[in-house]
Amino acid sequence: MIGAPTIFCKKQTHNMSYRILSIGSQFPAFKKKAVVSIEKGKEFMEITNDYAAAKGKWTVMFWWPKDFTFVCPTEIAEFNKKHSEFTDRDAVLIGASTDSEFVHAAWRRDHSDLRDLKFPMLADTSKSLAEELGILDQEEKVALRATFIIDPQGIVRWVSVYDLNVGRNVQEVVRVLDALQTDELCPCNWQKGQETLTEQLNMN
Repeated sequence: MIGAPTIFCKKQTHNMSYRILSIGSQFPAFKKKAVVSIEKGKEFMEITNDYAAAKGKWTVMFWWPKDFTFVCPTEIAEFNKKHSEFTDRDAVLIGASTDSEFVHAAWRRDHSDLRDLKFPMLADTSKSLAEELGILDQEEKVALRATFIIDPQGIVRWVSVYDLNVGRNVQEVVRVLDALQTDELCPCNWQKGQETLTEQLNMN
């Protein structure tokens, strides 16, 4: 195990402000190393912003603050459980943090819930992508718990950002992806298979 687990329980100061890349923005170009396996010799590959778009697919990129912590693996494991739900929706899942690819690989080998991940763990070691996205915590210098849904044209269609201490609801990410892919008006709490407002209006 690398280092001691970190517990995030600090209060955010009121003078903090973030300029988070928002809806309608082009997702930044990037080229980063990622861990895709724990099999010796096949651990790493390079990931770019065209990783999903080149296949005409959506991208769901979710960030966590730091490897070898407590809340983060619960989220990563849950995203992994729902991996097929994303692929069924023509979406590519990418996990990311500011740790190096070597720390990612060590964590995957060390943590039983992370050994069989079906998606890449991106290493933003320079913190340049997190900074460009506006999600680099100004005190800890780690990524906030941010999730981006990006369409096949590379446009950000949904952003969700949580404080360091709070884990996100992965099913809500799936629900929003479903709603965006209808390209219709979807009411509060809408679920896939339910009638959209657009359908209702067309019937009137």
